[in-house]
Amino acid sequence: MLTTLLSVTIISAFGALLAGIIVLADKFIANYGECTITLNKDTQFNINGGIPLLEALVQQKIFIPSACGGKGTCGYCKVKVIEGAGPLLPTEEPYLDKKELENSIRLSCQVKVRNNIDIFIPEELLSVKEYICTCADIKDLTYDIKQFRFKLENPQTIEYVPGQYVQLFAPSINGSEEVYRAYSISSDPADKGYIELIIRLVPDGICTTYCFEHLKVGDTVKLNGPYGEFRLADTSAPILFIAGGSGMAPIKCILHHMKNTKNSREAVYFFGGNTERDLFLIDELKKEFESSLKFKIVPVVATPQNGYIGEKGFVTHAVERSVKNAPQAEAYLCGSPGMIDACISVLTKLGMDVSKVYYDKFS
Repeated sequence: MLTTLLSVTIISAFGALLAGIIVLADKFIANYGECTITLNKDTQFNINGGIPLLEALVQQKIFIPSACGGKGTCGYCKVKVIEGAGPLLPTEEPYLDKKELENSIRLSCQVKVRNNIDIFIPEELLSVKEYICTCADIKDLTYDIKQFRFKLENPQTIEYVPGQYVQLFAPSINGSEEVYRAYSISSDPADKGYIELIIRLVPDGICTTYCFEHLKVGDTVKLNGPYGEFRLADTSAPILFIAGGSGMAPIKCILHHMKNTKNSREAVYFFGGNTERDLFLIDELKKEFESSLKFKIVPVVATPQNGYIGEKGFVTHAVERSVKNAPQAEAYLCGSPGMIDACISVLTKLGMDVSKVYYDKFS
């Protein structure tokens, strides 16, 4: 038995070593020469081969959504590769459905440019811009959530649909890799010269470590965007907003837009936290929106302390207890995949058609 385990261990270690050697050889030894990328049949540019397609596009200031920063774990950076991509990789398959596979859709972070390649990118993504900003303010919202306000310098204004997100660039810090991370816009869309982001600290996260420990007021910051399909539908149906933590960001932005456009739809916002200290901006939202909109915010605490007298339990429990008009309403959710799935289960149980549930999942 011991001999078998030892053999398996040796073989596994040898395989890992061999894989590492192959990766290093591909990165530092293999020379693919100059490769041509043809974009939408009418634009061409040349790059040094051997890098991911996503990286090659960024070099040309063409930005594709990539919430995971090119790690192949979010599935956002999809492009149509007409020719030259090479075989489909196992790292891509979980993120591509049958229709996408039939239409030659690939994850651009996983496709290496090793020869000439022909791709198609929708026009809306080609209109995405890079923005050079100055960090104007940093505000502590909780022990692990901050609000960052950036003044746009070049270009000086931005247009976006409330609910969309931008990608924030984190430079190399103490040898860390440079990355882009996706964050929903929380600011008032009428304030076109600024972007606000609500960011939760992720332990050992490259971008959040940069934001929380290194970024200072006055520093220059790079963003690109906007991206995303999360937005308010053009109907008169009552609205249920459900989120927790930094999931407040796109909902806050949508509420600003509703106020600006004098939207008369009834809206209830269930905002969940583990304890009282996870709640934030409650009084600010009440003051700004409860008097100008048909709006009510319902804080929900999972493990209440200190004599908390509001809604208790998971946010889904509060929704199940309180919502009486689910069949007539629409829901807008923002949070982790588990939270989103739990909310959809409760809402459909209450009679809401799943087609009326809109969501933005954190990856």
